Amino acid sequence: MNIIRIEDPADPRVAPYLSIRERDLVGREGRFIAEGKVVLNVLFAAGRFQAESVLVLENRLAGMTETLGFAPEGMPVYVASAAVIDAIAGFHMHRGILAIGNKGSAPSADEMLAALPERALVAVPVGISNHDNIGSIFRNAAAFGADAVLLDETCCDPLYRKAIRVSVGAALKVPFAIGGTAGELADALSRHGFEQLALSPAGKADIRDIRRPKRLALYLGTEGDGLPEPLLKRLTTARIRMAPGFDSLNVAAASAIALHHFTDATG
Repeated sequence: MNIIRIEDPADPRVAPYLSIRERDLVGREGRFIAEGKVVLNVLFAAGRFQAESVLVLENRLAGMTETLGFAPEGMPVYVASAAVIDAIAGFHMHRGILAIGNKGSAPSADEMLAALPERALVAVPVGISNHDNIGSIFRNAAAFGADAVLLDETCCDPLYRKAIRVSVGAALKVPFAIGGTAGELADALSRHGFEQLALSPAGKADIRDIRRPKRLALYLGTEGDGLPEPLLKRLTTARIRMAPGFDSLNVAAASAIALHHFTDATG
């Protein structure tokens, strides 16, 4: 390991880690922060994104030996005291394990869809601006075998630090593409032979009555407004049956139920 001791929070070598919360909001010039041992395991094992460096609390280094063994050869491993790491981050970092990753060039929706297998399941969040929900959707996508996530331009960034953490690293593993309106994503999915299903409490069919096609795109909307009306009119709609008098599920819970159902179904 290329271990480098950091004594000064202003050391330019750790500049990408400075003021984590504030810079998460405005971006990091094509970089992202990964936090925690489990997330770093996924970052290194999945290999989808390049890791530039790691910043570790001095008393956590020994326990990171196996994880760092999967890191790129020669990658800097910065080690610092709790006081120095807190000064760098701008708040108390109780986990004390961080990495900088490079986003690289993002694939277009068409590029990502073209690379999927003949039988594929894609989650399509629309208008999801809550990082906890985005992280949970990615975690569910990984858990239930979705092949990709396709986000419209109004969704928040799945590589935001909190979204990655909530996803338990799944946002670093599950292929995804961002961009375009919901209508443009629907056009792209049609070009690639996907049947498209919009989840809505007012959906016409129960998901349990729908047979899984070979290629399925599952749309997920916000908990308040749901999916846009033009999209609901364009697509087949489906609902998750609930107890009488209640028709609301957190979008993360809804995604888990629907993805589990269609992953287990046979075409």
